Parts: sequence; structure tokens; C-alpha cells
Amino acid sequence: MPSYDDQNIFARILRGEIPNDTVVETEHTLVFRDIRPQAPVHVLVIPKGAYVSFDDFAANASEAELVDFMRTAAKVSKDLGVSLDGGEGFRAIANTGPHGVQEVPHFHLHILGGHVMGPMLAH
Repeated sequence: MPSYDDQNIFARILRGEIPNDTVVETEHTLVFRDIRPQAPVHVLVIPKGAYVSFDDFAANASEAELVDFMRTAAKVSKDLGVSLDGGEGFRAIANTGPHGVQEVPHFHLHILGGHVMGPMLAH
């Protein structure tokens, strides 16, 4: 597992060095709008802890962090009108590593919705 780079853009956002368009913030999670949205709804859900990737977070986060992250993702999906509880669904994407085309080495979950997403992969 690569070591965590505390100068990545999300770490800097969490420290308040870079502004963001916050949707919701909890004890362990921050949700903000993507600066290059790929859908009418496009937010990033990030843990406040220093986790490089999905597998790092899933293996090493505390139970409190895991529960907070998942419940926050569910709440924001509902609040933004894309969950199946009032909406038409969404796509959740966690890019990991070079093959997953992860651009920022801090675990983040993209929640995209507001229209039909199309096929998962185009080859």
C-alpha cells in the first residue's frame, strides 16, 4: 500500500487550505460538489482520516468511521434526490490505483445521478 501523501488536494481541503462547496460534514466524513461534474448530481464523499484507497479504508478504518461514511453517503444520496427512496438511482464509483485511474490518493466515493448513466464501461 502506498504511503499517504498529506499534501494531496483532499487533505488540503480537509485542513481548510482549499475551499470547497460543502454539501454535508460529519465527525468522520466530508461531502462536497465535484469541481468538474460529470452528471447533474456529482458529489465526492471522503473520509476525514488518511486513507489512500477504498481497500485501505475498508481494511483499516474504525467501525465509527465506516458507519459514518456509509450512512452519510446514503443520507446525501437521498437528500440530493437520487436514491431509490424518492429518486431514480445513481452510480457510486471508487477509483483505486493506476488501473482504476485514481487521480487523488485519498479515498473518495463519487456519487453521480440525475440522468441515465449509460453503460458502466465503454470498450
